[in-house]
Parts: sequence; C-alpha cells; structure tokens
Amino acid sequence: MIFIDKVKMYIKAGNGGNGSVSFRREKYVPNGGPDGGDGGRGGNVIFVVDEGKNTLLDYKNRRKHVAQNGENGGGKRFAGKSGTDLFLPVPKGTVIKDAETGKVIHDMSDGEPYIAARGGKGGWGNSHFATPTRQAPRFAKNGTEGEERDIILELKMIADVGLVGFPNVGKSTLLSKITAANPKIGNYPFTTLTPNLGVASVYEQTFVVADIPGLIEGASEGLGLGHDFLRHIDRCRLMLHLFDASCEEGEMALEKIKKIINELEKFSPALASRPMILVGNKQDSVYDESLLEGVEDFAKEKNMQLYYISAVTGKGLKELLEGVAETLKTLPPIIAYESEISFDITPERVRETVIENVNGVYHVTGEWIKRAAGGVYFDDYESFNYFQKILKKGGVFEALVERGIKEGDTVEIYGLEFNYVE
Repeated sequence: MIFIDKVKMYIKAGNGGNGSVSFRREKYVPNGGPDGGDGGRGGNVIFVVDEGKNTLLDYKNRRKHVAQNGENGGGKRFAGKSGTDLFLPVPKGTVIKDAETGKVIHDMSDGEPYIAARGGKGGWGNSHFATPTRQAPRFAKNGTEGEERDIILELKMIADVGLVGFPNVGKSTLLSKITAANPKIGNYPFTTLTPNLGVASVYEQTFVVADIPGLIEGASEGLGLGHDFLRHIDRCRLMLHLFDASCEEGEMALEKIKKIINELEKFSPALASRPMILVGNKQDSVYDESLLEGVEDFAKEKNMQLYYISAVTGKGLKELLEGVAETLKTLPPIIAYESEISFDITPERVRETVIENVNGVYHVTGEWIKRAAGGVYFDDYESFNYFQKILKKGGVFEALVERGIKEGDTVEIYGLEFNYVE
C-alpha cells in the first residue's frame, strides 16, 4: 500500500434550502393565507476516525468534498429535506490545518467526530411573516450558504517512543524484536520507506513504538528522505536514539550522534529537547572500542541513559525495555495539539456591510444583506417595505449618511436600484 501522510483538500458544506412563497388555495377556503414551508438545513462535512486506516491514500486524488444541499421548502408548510452529512474517515492522529495559515484547526487524536464545515441554515417560508397588518407576505428567506475552506490533512502517528538514527543502525530490527511488527529489513540505504508502529510489553505495561526512515546529515536541506517523516514522532514522549556501536564505517560514534541531534534541532527544537535514551546497537560486532570514546561522557553531560544492545541476538533488550518503561512512567501523556484557529462567526462579521461610491452611485454589499435580498419580491410593496426595515435595523441607512449620501442619490443593492429619501 502507498503511504500518504499529507494532503490538501477543499471542503464545502451544503447550502440551506430556500423558504417557499406559497398561499393556500382550496375550493372552500377563500382566504387560506400564506403556507410556504421552510428550507432544509445543508449537510455538514464531518471527519471521523477509522481505526483501521494508517494512510491518507483515499484523498490523494480526491481533493474536493462537498456535502449535499438542503431542499427548498414547499407549499402547505412542507419543509424541505435536510442535506445529508458528508463523513470523511481519517486515521487516528490526523491533524486538520488551515491551508492558508498552516494553523491547527483540530487534532483527531481524541477519536471523536469533528464538524469541519457546517451546513447552511434553511430559510423561512412566507408563513413566518404573516401579521394582522401583513396578511399576504410575498417574500421568504433564502437559506444561508454552507461553510467552505481549504485545509491540509497531516498524519502524525500516535506513539510513546520514537526510534531515530542513521539508516542501517538497526531500528527496524529492534522494532521487530520488541514488538509484533514486521517491518522490511535489509542491508541497503533507506530500507524503511514508511513509518512503522509496534506495541512493546514490559510486565503489565505496554507502550507504542514508532520507527521512521533513517536520517542523514543534510536532511534539513532535502538530502536523503529529508525531514518529511519526522512528523510521525512529533508526539512521542521519549526518543530512542540508535547508533552503530560496531562503527562499521570507521567513523566516531559520537560524531554521528551529534549529527542526528543537529538534524532534529533543525526540524523542531521542541522535538530535539524531548527525553532521549542513547542505544548502541550491534554491540556483538564492536572491533575498535576507541571509536566509542566520548559517548559515555556525552551521555552523562546531557543526562541521557545509555544502553548497549544487539538487536539480532537479543542481548541487552530486556534491560533496555525495563529502562524505557520506567522512564515513561515519569513523563507526561502523549501530545494532543490545541486548536490555533477558530472559524466561529462573530456578530460583527455576520453584520459586516461594505459601501462603495462609484460615480455617484452607492453600492451596498454584505453577506447578510445578500441573504435578506434573496427572498424579497421587490414588485410587492409589503415585501419591499420589509426589506427596508431590515436595512434600517442593520444600520445601513445610518452608514450611508456617514458616507455623505444626499436625498435623491442612487443606491444599488445586488441589482436593485432606488433613490435615497430622507
């Protein structure tokens, strides 16, 4: 299976249905009155966690997701049918971000459904607007538009322990030995091309371990596989930093350890500051202990635990697992990302009015005005009078006076033109 852990997409909730303008017409009911029904609610776009998924592959080629619109209202006070909600399954640990700012909208690690775009409200039918003095209203409310936005889905796996290190230091072998995971293992560059997860057990304590593709010096500049997969250990509470104790390439182990830490710091200083345990693998193949000089001093200086193991033979694994388990008991729980952005619509935003004077004509726009105008029958005096009351209550006339309008000047509102009268 192809592993996809980051996609950009457009989501759009359904629009609310329009209210109906209708009058009761029955043979023996001469004055039936208005009976227009309300429009239905638009469908929401809802993200849900699918425990069986570990990739965003489903959305690789499907970048536009639109929920169903609500149906329009009908006569006899029949309400329109609400639009069907659109459910989008994602792996647990997926983070929803705003595509423009990159800020976190929601973290799906809590396992709960999340409404990412709310459907528009259905408009009222004309039956709502009947009064003793307005017995035949020829207007209704249009439904509101559903929310829409461009977002980024970013999968950050949920694990307690992250394995980091150069390629071929034995991370995949270690994962296969301490968990039931079955990662691909081989002696060639970048054996691991996708993150792997496994569950390790120590007595009655269990913890999740994540193995990511190996880092190399210069990954921050895009060398090797770059930093792309480091997001999968971004939540980890503890790092196991594996290094090759056999020093097969004849390079000082300490220098390689420092290079990996440097790459982690370039990706995220917060990640690099997490508790880290140094693990020297391939202990059974050490041929020149002088190449390990300085590792113990470095571990003491940085207050890091240091273990030597052989992932192939199993030597030292028990001690390592016990040390990891004890350390995890002292650490805070796995990170959950807090929302950094809110799309809640404030009253000020709902009532935002824009007035532009172009060649003496005052053009008035605003989403709330557009919605109000959409259900008005302008050839009907009562309907137009109702619309004027909405504009006055919303402060439009007051705003026009502040902009310098004079009696007789032309006002244009979404195709409707009339002369201003004081």
